Amino acid sequence: MIIKSAEFVTSAVKPSQYPPPELPEIAFVGRSNVGKSSLINTLVNRKRLVKTSSTPGRTQLINFFNINGSFSFVDLPGYGYAKVPDRVKKDWALMIETYLSKRETLKGVVLIMDIRRISDHKDKDLIDWLIHFNIPKILVLTKTDKLSKTKGKNQHDLIAETLLVNRNDILLFSAKTRMGKNQVWEGVERLMRGDGL
Repeated sequence: MIIKSAEFVTSAVKPSQYPPPELPEIAFVGRSNVGKSSLINTLVNRKRLVKTSSTPGRTQLINFFNINGSFSFVDLPGYGYAKVPDRVKKDWALMIETYLSKRETLKGVVLIMDIRRISDHKDKDLIDWLIHFNIPKILVLTKTDKLSKTKGKNQHDLIAETLLVNRNDILLFSAKTRMGKNQVWEGVERLMRGDGL
């Protein structure tokens, strides 16, 4: 994918604030601090299109980005261990669920997980939820450069087993080395064509 332009469009918390449903959209979702912003920035060859932070839970809005004037990336708030009140977490969950279940231009979801952490029930629940609503998805493990090859392979196997998915259906990615960038783009293009996993 050749990126000619990548621009922030708007932030939203409810459907009335979404951009007009004119372009196909790919949503990015994952637990707090899994490297979601770094993944998007790497895909579009920008350092700061999406703000990154070492503090979990910094993305608190749904952020829309126009890519090449032909489709959109949508950065959803992270879920999990962000240090925020339970009430805020519930608001985030509702915000994410509303977008995923109601947005007619949504073509698929990129579910991002940190390879160093064994996926918990939140990731499995989201996968089951996406399957229930027939929303295509691709699964990506980030921060692969943080582990040795042997440890990475073991984690890959364990996460696939925990999520009850084929390990070949989980893509490996590193924002630092850019490993897996082309494979993630291929997955995104499959989602836009309607060939998602």
